[in-house]
Amino acid sequence: MPNWELKNCCQHDQVVFLVTIGVFSLVILALWRTILMTPFKLITVFLHEASHAIACKLTCGQVEGIQVHANEGGVTQTRGGVYWLILPAGYLGSSFWGMALILASTNLTTARIAAGCFAVALLVVLFIAKNWTLRGLCIGFIIFLAIVWLLQETTKVRILRYVILFIGVMNSLFSVYDIYDDLISRRVHSSDAEKFAELCPCPCNGVGWGVIWGMISFIFLSGSIYLGLVILS
Repeated sequence: MPNWELKNCCQHDQVVFLVTIGVFSLVILALWRTILMTPFKLITVFLHEASHAIACKLTCGQVEGIQVHANEGGVTQTRGGVYWLILPAGYLGSSFWGMALILASTNLTTARIAAGCFAVALLVVLFIAKNWTLRGLCIGFIIFLAIVWLLQETTKVRILRYVILFIGVMNSLFSVYDIYDDLISRRVHSSDAEKFAELCPCPCNGVGWGVIWGMISFIFLSGSIYLGLVILS
Protein backbone atom coordinates (compact mmCIF):
# COMPACT_ATOMS: atom_id res chain seq x y z
CA MET A 1 0.00 0.00 0.00
CA PRO A 2 1.31 3.48 -0.86
CA ASN A 3 2.29 5.50 2.18
CA TRP A 4 0.23 8.58 1.21
CA GLU A 5 0.49 10.04 4.72
CA LEU A 6 4.30 9.72 4.66
CA LYS A 7 4.39 8.03 8.05
CA ASN A 8 7.90 7.60 9.48
CA CYS A 9 9.30 10.10 7.00
CA CYS A 10 12.07 10.58 6.28
CA GLN A 11 14.12 7.45 5.67
CA HIS A 12 17.58 7.37 4.08
CA ASP A 13 16.43 7.28 0.45
CA GLN A 14 13.91 10.05 1.08
CA VAL A 15 16.53 12.24 2.75
CA VAL A 16 18.94 11.69 -0.16
CA PHE A 17 16.12 12.58 -2.60
CA LEU A 18 15.26 15.82 -0.79
CA VAL A 19 18.88 16.85 -0.22
CA THR A 20 19.78 16.15 -3.86
CA ILE A 21 16.86 18.27 -5.12
CA GLY A 22 17.91 21.05 -2.74
CA VAL A 23 21.56 20.91 -3.84
CA PHE A 24 20.61 20.81 -7.52
CA SER A 25 18.29 23.79 -7.04
CA LEU A 26 21.04 25.83 -5.37
CA VAL A 27 23.56 24.89 -8.08
CA ILE A 28 21.10 25.80 -10.83
CA LEU A 29 20.29 29.17 -9.25
CA ALA A 30 23.97 29.94 -8.57
CA LEU A 31 24.95 29.17 -12.17
CA TRP A 32 21.72 30.48 -13.72
CA ARG A 33 23.30 33.17 -15.90
CA THR A 34 26.41 31.19 -16.82
CA ILE A 35 27.07 29.33 -20.04
CA LEU A 36 27.06 26.03 -18.12
CA MET A 37 23.28 26.19 -17.78
CA THR A 38 22.63 27.13 -21.41
CA PRO A 39 22.33 23.55 -22.77
CA PHE A 40 19.90 22.63 -19.99
CA LYS A 41 17.86 25.78 -20.56
CA LEU A 42 17.69 24.95 -24.25
CA ILE A 43 16.56 21.40 -23.50
CA THR A 44 13.72 22.92 -21.46
CA VAL A 45 12.80 25.07 -24.46
CA PHE A 46 12.93 21.89 -26.53
CA LEU A 47 10.43 20.18 -24.19
CA HIS A 48 8.24 23.31 -24.31
CA GLU A 49 8.11 23.22 -28.11
CA ALA A 50 7.77 19.42 -28.19
CA SER A 51 4.72 19.73 -25.93
CA HIS A 52 3.11 22.10 -28.44
CA ALA A 53 3.85 19.53 -31.15
CA ILE A 54 2.41 16.63 -29.13
CA ALA A 55 -0.79 18.59 -28.40
CA CYS A 56 -1.08 19.40 -32.09
CA LYS A 57 -0.73 15.76 -33.13
CA LEU A 58 -3.14 14.56 -30.42
CA THR A 59 -5.78 16.97 -31.74
CA CYS A 60 -5.30 15.78 -35.34
CA GLY A 61 -3.13 18.70 -36.47
CA GLN A 62 0.06 18.72 -38.53
CA VAL A 63 3.49 19.72 -37.17
CA GLU A 64 5.41 21.48 -39.92
CA GLY A 65 8.60 22.19 -37.97
CA ILE A 66 10.22 22.99 -34.63
CA GLN A 67 12.93 25.54 -33.88
CA VAL A 68 14.95 26.25 -30.74
CA HIS A 69 17.12 29.36 -30.78
CA ALA A 70 20.35 30.13 -28.95
CA ASN A 71 18.64 33.10 -27.19
CA GLU A 72 16.42 30.54 -25.36
CA GLY A 73 13.46 31.19 -27.63
CA GLY A 74 11.64 28.72 -29.80
CA VAL A 75 8.75 28.22 -32.18
CA THR A 76 6.61 25.29 -33.29
CA GLN A 77 4.94 25.59 -36.67
CA THR A 78 1.60 23.81 -36.72
CA ARG A 79 -1.39 23.51 -38.98
CA GLY A 80 -4.83 22.47 -37.78
CA GLY A 81 -5.46 20.91 -34.40
CA VAL A 82 -7.28 22.45 -31.45
CA TYR A 83 -5.52 25.78 -30.94
CA TRP A 84 -6.80 26.44 -27.42
CA LEU A 85 -5.22 23.11 -26.32
CA ILE A 86 -2.01 23.60 -28.28
CA LEU A 87 -1.27 27.06 -26.78
CA PRO A 88 -1.10 26.15 -23.05
CA ALA A 89 0.58 22.81 -23.80
CA GLY A 90 4.01 24.47 -24.08
CA TYR A 91 4.38 25.83 -20.55
CA LEU A 92 2.23 23.22 -18.82
CA GLY A 93 3.68 20.34 -20.83
CA SER A 94 7.21 21.42 -19.97
CA SER A 95 6.29 21.47 -16.27
CA PHE A 96 4.68 18.04 -16.61
CA TRP A 97 7.83 16.56 -18.19
CA GLY A 98 9.90 18.05 -15.37
CA MET A 99 7.65 16.27 -12.87
CA ALA A 100 7.84 13.01 -14.85
CA LEU A 101 11.65 13.11 -14.92
CA ILE A 102 11.88 13.83 -11.19
CA LEU A 103 9.63 10.84 -10.45
CA ALA A 104 11.52 8.64 -12.92
CA SER A 105 14.76 9.33 -11.05
CA THR A 106 13.48 7.54 -7.92
CA ASN A 107 14.19 4.14 -9.47
CA LEU A 108 16.98 2.92 -11.75
CA THR A 109 14.60 1.06 -14.07
CA THR A 110 12.34 4.06 -14.58
CA ALA A 111 15.41 6.29 -14.99
CA ARG A 112 16.60 3.99 -17.80
CA ILE A 113 13.15 4.13 -19.42
CA ALA A 114 13.10 7.93 -19.12
CA ALA A 115 16.57 8.25 -20.64
CA GLY A 116 15.63 5.92 -23.49
CA CYS A 117 12.37 7.74 -24.24
CA PHE A 118 14.16 11.08 -24.04
CA ALA A 119 16.82 9.91 -26.52
CA VAL A 120 14.15 8.61 -28.92
CA ALA A 121 12.26 11.92 -28.71
CA LEU A 122 15.46 13.82 -29.48
CA LEU A 123 16.13 11.52 -32.43
CA VAL A 124 12.62 12.05 -33.84
CA VAL A 125 12.84 15.83 -33.47
CA LEU A 126 16.28 15.81 -35.11
CA PHE A 127 14.60 14.94 -38.41
CA ILE A 128 11.95 17.69 -38.23
CA ALA A 129 14.18 20.41 -36.74
CA LYS A 130 14.23 23.58 -38.81
CA ASN A 131 17.46 25.13 -37.55
CA TRP A 132 20.97 24.02 -36.59
CA THR A 133 20.69 25.11 -32.96
CA LEU A 134 18.00 22.48 -32.39
CA ARG A 135 19.82 19.88 -34.50
CA GLY A 136 23.01 20.45 -32.51
CA LEU A 137 21.06 20.29 -29.24
CA CYS A 138 19.49 16.96 -30.22
CA ILE A 139 22.79 15.43 -31.32
CA GLY A 140 24.63 16.75 -28.26
CA PHE A 141 22.11 15.41 -25.75
CA ILE A 142 21.81 12.04 -27.52
CA ILE A 143 25.59 11.66 -27.19
CA PHE A 144 25.48 12.92 -23.59
CA LEU A 145 22.77 10.42 -22.61
CA ALA A 146 24.63 7.60 -24.40
CA ILE A 147 27.83 8.37 -22.45
CA VAL A 148 25.96 8.52 -19.13
CA TRP A 149 24.22 5.22 -19.97
CA LEU A 150 27.53 3.52 -20.82
CA LEU A 151 29.09 4.78 -17.60
CA GLN A 152 26.08 3.47 -15.67
CA GLU A 153 26.24 0.01 -17.22
CA THR A 154 29.99 -0.58 -17.56
CA THR A 155 31.68 1.32 -14.72
CA LYS A 156 31.16 2.26 -11.10
CA VAL A 157 30.20 5.84 -12.15
CA ARG A 158 26.48 5.29 -11.71
CA ILE A 159 24.96 8.71 -12.24
CA LEU A 160 22.03 8.06 -14.57
CA ARG A 161 19.40 8.63 -11.88
CA TYR A 162 21.07 11.87 -10.83
CA VAL A 163 21.32 13.14 -14.40
CA ILE A 164 17.61 12.46 -14.97
CA LEU A 165 16.81 14.15 -11.65
CA PHE A 166 18.94 17.19 -12.53
CA ILE A 167 17.22 17.60 -15.89
CA GLY A 168 13.85 17.25 -14.17
CA VAL A 169 14.64 19.84 -11.50
CA MET A 170 16.12 22.19 -14.10
CA ASN A 171 13.07 21.81 -16.30
CA SER A 172 10.65 22.43 -13.43
CA LEU A 173 12.49 25.53 -12.15
CA PHE A 174 12.98 26.98 -15.62
CA SER A 175 9.31 26.42 -16.50
CA VAL A 176 8.14 28.40 -13.46
CA TYR A 177 10.71 31.14 -14.14
CA ASP A 178 9.85 31.25 -17.84
CA ILE A 179 6.15 31.68 -17.10
CA TYR A 180 6.92 34.53 -14.69
CA ASP A 181 9.37 36.23 -17.05
CA ASP A 182 7.35 35.85 -20.26
CA LEU A 183 3.78 36.12 -19.03
CA ILE A 184 3.62 37.92 -15.68
CA SER A 185 6.51 40.37 -15.14
CA ARG A 186 6.19 41.75 -18.67
CA ARG A 187 3.44 41.52 -21.25
CA VAL A 188 4.52 40.07 -24.56
CA HIS A 189 1.59 40.49 -26.92
CA SER A 190 2.71 37.55 -29.05
CA SER A 191 3.00 35.19 -26.05
CA ASP A 192 1.02 31.98 -25.77
CA ALA A 193 -0.95 33.41 -22.83
CA GLU A 194 -1.99 36.57 -24.74
CA LYS A 195 -3.08 34.47 -27.72
CA PHE A 196 -4.96 32.13 -25.38
CA ALA A 197 -6.70 35.10 -23.72
CA GLU A 198 -7.95 36.20 -27.13
CA LEU A 199 -9.47 32.76 -27.76
CA CYS A 200 -10.90 32.12 -24.30
CA PRO A 201 -14.27 33.76 -23.50
CA CYS A 202 -13.24 34.13 -19.84
CA PRO A 203 -12.62 37.72 -18.62
CA CYS A 204 -8.92 37.04 -18.09
CA ASN A 205 -5.97 38.67 -19.87
CA GLY A 206 -2.59 37.17 -20.68
CA VAL A 207 -1.12 38.07 -17.29
CA GLY A 208 -4.03 36.37 -15.55
CA TRP A 209 -3.49 33.20 -17.54
CA GLY A 210 0.22 33.46 -16.81
CA VAL A 211 -0.54 33.46 -13.06
CA ILE A 212 -2.85 30.45 -13.46
CA TRP A 213 -0.32 28.53 -15.51
CA GLY A 214 2.41 29.46 -13.04
CA MET A 215 0.36 28.08 -10.15
CA ILE A 216 -0.26 24.85 -12.05
CA SER A 217 3.48 24.53 -12.80
CA PHE A 218 4.32 25.06 -9.13
CA ILE A 219 1.77 22.37 -8.23
CA PHE A 220 3.51 20.01 -10.65
CA LEU A 221 6.86 20.75 -8.97
CA SER A 222 5.48 20.32 -5.44
CA GLY A 223 3.56 17.22 -6.49
CA SER A 224 6.67 15.62 -7.94
CA ILE A 225 8.50 16.02 -4.62
CA TYR A 226 5.57 14.64 -2.62
CA LEU A 227 5.00 11.67 -4.95
CA GLY A 228 8.74 11.00 -5.02
CA LEU A 229 8.72 10.72 -1.23
CA VAL A 230 5.70 8.39 -1.40
CA ILE A 231 7.47 6.16 -3.94
CA LEU A 232 10.61 6.01 -1.81
CA SER A 233 8.77 5.34 1.47
